[in-house]
Parts: sequence; C-alpha cells; structure tokens
Amino acid sequence: MNTSVPDNNTDSGARMKGVTVVKPIVYGNVARYFGKKREEDGHTHQWTVYVRPYNNEDMSGYIKKVHFKLHESYANQNRVILKPPYEITETGWGEFEIVIKIYFHDTNERPLTLYHILKLFQSGPDALVNKNTLVSESYEEIVFQDPTAFMHHLLTNTHPITTGVWKHETDFEEKKKKSLENIMNGRASIRQKINDLKDKLKLAKETIAKFKTEIERPKSEDIST
Repeated sequence: MNTSVPDNNTDSGARMKGVTVVKPIVYGNVARYFGKKREEDGHTHQWTVYVRPYNNEDMSGYIKKVHFKLHESYANQNRVILKPPYEITETGWGEFEIVIKIYFHDTNERPLTLYHILKLFQSGPDALVNKNTLVSESYEEIVFQDPTAFMHHLLTNTHPITTGVWKHETDFEEKKKKSLENIMNGRASIRQKINDLKDKLKLAKETIAKFKTEIERPKSEDIST
C-alpha cells in the first residue's frame, strides 16, 4: 500500500468526483457538581467540552485545529486546540451556548461549525448522570463530498488512538435503536389516528346522506298526494 502523502498542489487539489467519505464524531460536555458554591467566585461545577472521534481513530490526521468559543464572561473567550484531545476544561455556574469550529489540514475544505448548549444540570432526555457526572453529548457525521486527493489520503490513512476498548459515555447504538422504535411507534399511532378519522368521516357522510333522504321523503310524498 502506498502511504506517501500527496503534495497539496494542483493535482492533489483536484476534486475526486463521486467520492464521499463520512467521519462520525461525538461532541458535548461532561460536568461535575462541587457540592456547593465556591466561595471565591460562586462557581458550582467543573465541566469539560469536547470533540471526539466516534470510532477509534486519531482525528489529527485530517483536523488542523478546533476552536471553542465560550461565554464572554470568561477572560479568554476563544480557545484553540491544535492536537488531541480536542477539549476545554473550565469551572462555572451557568449554562450557555458554545460554538465549536473544526478546521481541516486541507484549506479547500470549509471549516465545520457546531453549536452545543453547555449542560450543568439534569434536564431533558439528552442529559444523563453517570457516577455523579452529568453527560450531554451528541452524534454527528462530517460528510466530505468530492474531497481532493490530498484530503482523501488524510481521511483514509488514520491511525487508532488506543489498542484498548473505545467507547463513549452515551450508548449511541442503544439510543439509535430506541429512536427508531419511537419513530415506528409514532408512525403506527399516526396511521391508527388516520384510520379512525376516515371511519368517522365515512360515518358522517352516511349520516348526512340518511338525513338528506329523510328530508327529501316528505317532499316526494306531498307531490304524490
């Protein structure tokens, strides 16, 4: 196998038409409650926001840097991480939106922007508590459509991060299974409601027709007499 990296020149910068490469990732945050407010600043939690590969692979092969934009109340609002792990650890007391921007080694690829609401408190079905730590993370797929030869090489020649088991706090396969079940159940419920409405409509039409017949009958009887 040829593992040489093509130069990012005119040839390697040409798009590979009809080629699609998908890279699944996980992004979100974990948060741990201190147990009380910290006296010096009123902070209640330590949290970490991150971007991680869904599969066991080193994303630095194709990711140049990850930019995290925090709330303006933080002294250094913009944080740039140049190598894995792509994460920021801070302390705070409130929830806010974090803008995550992923840049790639191939400048022909536009940066990908993600938005994550920092979760510190248990709320909604997407946040779970595991060993006194709250976890709020999402699955996303980066789709590279018609990548350059240079980018295609970077995407298809990644290396594993670890030889051990690679897993996430969230069981995304189980989450996918439940989501599909909910969709199927929802569709079945909608079909049943549609059938019920059709039956009611049919009954209403039959009732209207019956009433029309009853109304027309006296008229015909008057004419005959």
